[in-house]
Amino acid sequence: MSESCNHDCGSCASNCADRTAPLDLHEAQNEFSDVKKVIGVVSGKGGVGKSLVTSLLACSLQEKGYDTAILDADITGPSIPRIFGLYGKPLGNENGISPMIADNGTRIMSMNLLLENAGDPVVWRGPIIAGTVKQFWTDVMWGPVDYMLVDMPPGTGDVPLTVFQSLPVDGIIIVTSPQELVSMIVEKAMNMAKMMDIPVLAIVENMAYYECPDCHSRHMIFGESQVEKLAAKHQIPVTAQIPIDPRIARFADHGSISQLEQNWLDPVVEALEKKAE
Repeated sequence: MSESCNHDCGSCASNCADRTAPLDLHEAQNEFSDVKKVIGVVSGKGGVGKSLVTSLLACSLQEKGYDTAILDADITGPSIPRIFGLYGKPLGNENGISPMIADNGTRIMSMNLLLENAGDPVVWRGPIIAGTVKQFWTDVMWGPVDYMLVDMPPGTGDVPLTVFQSLPVDGIIIVTSPQELVSMIVEKAMNMAKMMDIPVLAIVENMAYYECPDCHSRHMIFGESQVEKLAAKHQIPVTAQIPIDPRIARFADHGSISQLEQNWLDPVVEALEKKAE
C-alpha cells in the first residue's frame, strides 16, 4: 500500500496486499459504444448449435424492438456472418471499427468479416485469439445496444475466460443437445460460470425432437430430452427447445435467418427482459 492510498479499493487499479475489494479486470468499451447488457452463449462442446441459438435469439430481440448486437468470439470457427448473409469488410476510422449491419438491424463483428477470404484458416495461438476478442469489445464502435450476445467457442479455455473476465457479462445461456454424453460435457461450462460468479439464465436444448409434418407426432431422434433434468440439477429457471427442422438449415445456408418465423426462444427472451427490469 502506497503512502498516497485513500483506502478506496473500488476506484483503485492497484492489486496490493491490503486490497479489500476485488480487482475489476473489465476492459472499457469503445467511447462510441453504449452496451447495456452482455449475454454469453456457451457450451462445453462444439456442434450443439451455439451460433444458431445466438442468431435466433438476436432475431427475436430485434423483432421486439431491442437494439441487438452479436460479438462473434469464435475466432477460429466463425459462422455468424454467413448465417445473416453478410459479406464485405467493415469500415473504420481513427475512432474504431464500425460493425456490419444485418438486414434486420442486428450489428455484427466477426473474424470472418476481416479475412481476405472466408475460407482462410485462423492459425493463431490462444493469447492472440483472446486479445482479438478484447479488441472486438474495445475497438468496435457498437453504438447504442440493448443486448449484446457473445457467441463463444466450445470449451472452457482462453476465450471464455477472457470474455468472463474482460467483459461485463450479465449472464449466460447454455446450449446443449439431448445426448447424455453432451449433457455431461456441457456441465463443465455451467460449473465454470459458477466459478466466475456469472448466473446461468437459461438452457436451450437444440435438435430436441423432430415433429412429423403430417401427424404432428414428436420423435426423439437423439434420445430423450435431458434439458429438464439438467435445469433441475443446476437450478436453472428457464428452458427452451429447438426442434430438428429442415427450414433452419435452409434459411441459415442462404443467409436469411432473420426471415425464419419461430417462437422457440420466447421463454429466453422473457427471461432477459425480466433480468433487465
